[in-house]
Amino acid sequence: MTTRYSADALTAFAIALLVEAGLDTDKAEATARILVEGDLMGHSTHGLQLLGGYLGEVEAGRMAKSGTPIVLAERPAALTWDGGCLPGPWLALEAIDAAIERAKIYGTGTVAIRRSHHIGCLAAYPLRAIEQGMALLLACSDPAAGSVAPFGAIAGRYTPNPIAGGWPLEEDDAVIFDISASTTTNGMVNRLNRLGQGGKLGGPWLVDNQGNATDDPACFLADPPGAILPLGGMDLGHKGFALGLLVEMLTSALSGHGRADAPKQWGASVFVQVIDPAAFGGREAFQRETEWLGRACRTAPVKPGDPAVRLPGERGLKLRREQQQSGVALHPEIMPSLKPWAEKLGVPLPATI
Repeated sequence: MTTRYSADALTAFAIALLVEAGLDTDKAEATARILVEGDLMGHSTHGLQLLGGYLGEVEAGRMAKSGTPIVLAERPAALTWDGGCLPGPWLALEAIDAAIERAKIYGTGTVAIRRSHHIGCLAAYPLRAIEQGMALLLACSDPAAGSVAPFGAIAGRYTPNPIAGGWPLEEDDAVIFDISASTTTNGMVNRLNRLGQGGKLGGPWLVDNQGNATDDPACFLADPPGAILPLGGMDLGHKGFALGLLVEMLTSALSGHGRADAPKQWGASVFVQVIDPAAFGGREAFQRETEWLGRACRTAPVKPGDPAVRLPGERGLKLRREQQQSGVALHPEIMPSLKPWAEKLGVPLPATI
């Protein structure tokens, strides 16, 4: 039987842990809500799975407990922040809100952030803008890590570099996407290696140190380690490589701090852009076009017996609604990994449903 927890109970549990660890309440609340959103939408490697790591970063002094970002540059529709290693979910939500306010005036608002801490699951953010009738683009990279191989190489040089976005369709409907510029993520490879049960990836998504494509996550543990292939794999990885470089440009290059600075600690460079359709062809025309295309895709013919086409984010939003009602089914390793932190910080484990 699947163990489930109410989303509110999980959020309160995560807030309590983060506050006991020393985070300001507003930062703890933002971080907890984004992590639980990740699990609500089915992204189990980027939800509460990350909380133990975040608590370790707070304890070690590598995640700032309080403060505000430093404004490095500002124009009417553009901001650049130094995040000072503040909690990434809080910084990203603050950036989205700042971008929304600028988009209301100028049509778009863009925020680039250097030295943020990790921002969690990118799919957890677009609803923040969608609920105000706006579109969001969000990307991040970690300039201190390099696990993805450039196309044709056998060693990592950059990170999976996710890019996400979303925009409204009909009432309570939206397109939301969250894709990495790589075939898989560090979180998935690391989970399989942690579980240590011979589990394999869903395809030859890695390259070992001899240049062979493989589905074996253990190649990450070799000396020298293997690497994640760019999206498209051995055949079409030049496309994922280009997308990965685009994310590097939007995040580290625009924020003015990245791999050339040789940072050493876990963190993120972040790009946030909000677009107000009212400033372009108008919201009515925007909705007409996006809804027409959405219907056309959903009604496209499929092979007999196959399910209808789903739009990006459709499954995640459906799962989110279901789990808000029936409870969140966490991956089996998550709560045991948080139990030691709960005991250490004196926070009761959440009750199951």
